[in-house]
Amino acid sequence: MSMNDPLGDMLTRIRNAQMRRKNKVSTPGSRIRANVLDVLQQEGYIRGYSTTEFGNGRTEFEIELKYHEGEPVIREIERVSKPGRRVYTAVTAMPRVANGLGITIISTPKGVMADHAARDANVGGEVLCKVF
Repeated sequence: MSMNDPLGDMLTRIRNAQMRRKNKVSTPGSRIRANVLDVLQQEGYIRGYSTTEFGNGRTEFEIELKYHEGEPVIREIERVSKPGRRVYTAVTAMPRVANGLGITIISTPKGVMADHAARDANVGGEVLCKVF
């Protein structure tokens, strides 16, 4: 069965696992998912992730979720740009999440990065998701 929005699927798996207070969640692997997970790990929203190779080019990510005093570190994670409606932003109009407390993950020509890194690099791009 084909999946229309693999990144949205991963974000939903993370949301669902945190509602059930799971420590780990697995998701099929892809390059865009790995890039988003790298940003989440650099910003401290997840502990990390590991890659499992199954052969035939099929991989799976095991994501270690992060909790602080029993509460999930990720309070809110939401897909912004969807397959039916892509959302792009210029560096000057880049959205802020929770007045700068959260991050926006953006796909730029220089790679996938958090909004503050994109502002520093002076690039805009597709707004993938918001995390708070």
